[in-house]
Amino acid sequence: MRVHLGCDHAGLELKSHLIGWLTDHGYEPVDHGPFVYDAVDDYPVFCLRAAEGVAEDRAAGLDSLGVVIGGSGNGEQIAANKVKGIRAALAWSEETASLAREHNDAWVVAVGGRMHSLDEMTRLVEVFLATPFPGDERHVRRIGQMAAYEDTRVLPPLPSSALDAPPPAPNA
Repeated sequence: MRVHLGCDHAGLELKSHLIGWLTDHGYEPVDHGPFVYDAVDDYPVFCLRAAEGVAEDRAAGLDSLGVVIGGSGNGEQIAANKVKGIRAALAWSEETASLAREHNDAWVVAVGGRMHSLDEMTRLVEVFLATPFPGDERHVRRIGQMAAYEDTRVLPPLPSSALDAPPPAPNA
């Protein structure tokens, strides 16, 4: 499996570590940068490229996932989610890393380089990469709703339970 990586200065140490770890574990890492420490670099430059790499691989039928890393992982996740077709999830525990794949078929995981130890972050990535998407109908349906909205910008219809709800209270 190919794994695309992008980060900012706060994730550079983990990204460097992960490239070796991925290679040692049979993955093919693709490094989208940065390649040197720059305390004022901009994470979108690198994280968008990593997410684009995943999207292009997936469109070509290749097995590919991505990892984006920053101080908290929040901005990196947001950047990756701007790429059409990408679902990026922020992982802060093994459970959130596995649920990102199991429930959301996320293709990119974001982790915070200042939030966890190197070993903890490596484990989050390991869990994410090793967890398959089982394809349960309810998750496929929900992902389909998001994909349709991304393409059409038409909101999915409200369920009948929402149509029977009382209107929101006016602001006092």
